[in-house]
Order: sequence, then structure tokens, then C-alpha cells
Amino acid sequence: MSSPDAAALVRDHTVYSCVTGSRAFGLATEDSDTDRRGVFLAPTASFWRFEKPPTHLDGPAPEQFWWELERFCELALRADPNVLECLHSPLVERIDDTGRELLALRGAFLSRRAHETFTRYAVGQRRKLEADARNRGAPRGKHAMHLLRLLISARDLLRTGVLTTDVGERREELLAVKRGAVEWSEVERRVERLTEECAAAVDRSPLPDRPDRARVEEFLVRTRRKSALSGG
Repeated sequence: MSSPDAAALVRDHTVYSCVTGSRAFGLATEDSDTDRRGVFLAPTASFWRFEKPPTHLDGPAPEQFWWELERFCELALRADPNVLECLHSPLVERIDDTGRELLALRGAFLSRRAHETFTRYAVGQRRKLEADARNRGAPRGKHAMHLLRLLISARDLLRTGVLTTDVGERREELLAVKRGAVEWSEVERRVERLTEECAAAVDRSPLPDRPDRARVEEFLVRTRRKSALSGG
């Protein structure tokens, strides 16, 4: 079997795809892009050659990004914010039986590791905003909005054990930050408060210390075996 090209992997082997970003978060406005993310299952036989399938792909359309199933699971087990939010998007566009099994495993990926990964990502975003404030006089409102949204999501996940992507009633409050209607000093105050609330939620979190790696691995092995036996 020849290795499928990138377009064929997306076209013929997607198991799950969704809309992420502002549209999934309930923060879309007229000028918002439509960010699409997905997961493809490279045929098992394609791993038997020296040239392995890609772990991820850009495109083929703008604002699209795809992960091979194994790479996606690895990142989700590490509590990567972008991958977990993809897995919990309310805007699913394409899904097959393997994708439904993947969604059924969402709880297996969640753990208290989310505190470290979400807040580490937030620290990086805050540093960029602070550099903007120094160089431009004010940070980019869109980035400030998403920093707050990320910390709210992390705090609520740690408190409840449930990852919710839609901001709900916080929409207008966050969009005001995007418009620049909230002073940077106030944004910083909110960031500090949310960071403290995330830290306080860890010890009492209903989340386990570690994700259920064994359950995820069993799913991956079973899926690879099925692909091999089907010739796909």
C-alpha cells in the first residue's frame, strides 16, 4: 500500500472535525474567522513503510489544522488546551464511529494536569500582552479577551471537572475587553484573580491527578488493529 497524501488523509480518513475558536466559544462577531480542527486516522499499513504518515497537517483550506489520531491522543493526555478545547467543541461538523468513540473518551483525558498546562499557556500569552503594552501603549484586545477566557475555562474545569468552551453570559463582558473598553490595569487585575482562583481549585478538584492513559491506549490499539484487518 502506498502512503496516502495529505489531501487524501483529510478527505478519506477524517474521524472527527469541528469548529473551534471564537465561534465555538460564543465570542464570534461579524469579522471572526471560522477555525476548523480535525483528527484523521492514518491507515495502519501506512506505518509499515520507512516514510511514516504525518503527525499533523495544515489545510487544505485556510484556518484548518488536523492531527493524526495518536498525536491527538498524546497531546490530550498532556492536557494541551487547544486539543482539549477541540475535543469539547459544541460545533461538530464531521464524525464517524471512531470519532464517536473518541468523544466518549473525553473524560479519560481530563486531569489536574490542566492547571499546569492552561496556566503555563496563559503566562506565555500574558507576557506577549505586556510586551504589546510596552511597545504599542496598549495590548491587543482580542488577545487579552482570549487570555481571560482561557483562565475562566481552566478555573471552571478545575472546580467542576467539566470543560465548557462556550462563555455563555460572560460574552459581553469579554467582548468589551476585545473592543479595548476595559483598561489594561483592570485586565491585569482580573488575570491575577483568575490565576489565584485556579490555584485554589486544584487541591479540591474532582479531577484525578492523572488521565486514564491505559483506557486511551486500549482504544488506540483497538482502532489500529481494526484498520489493519480492514485493509484501511
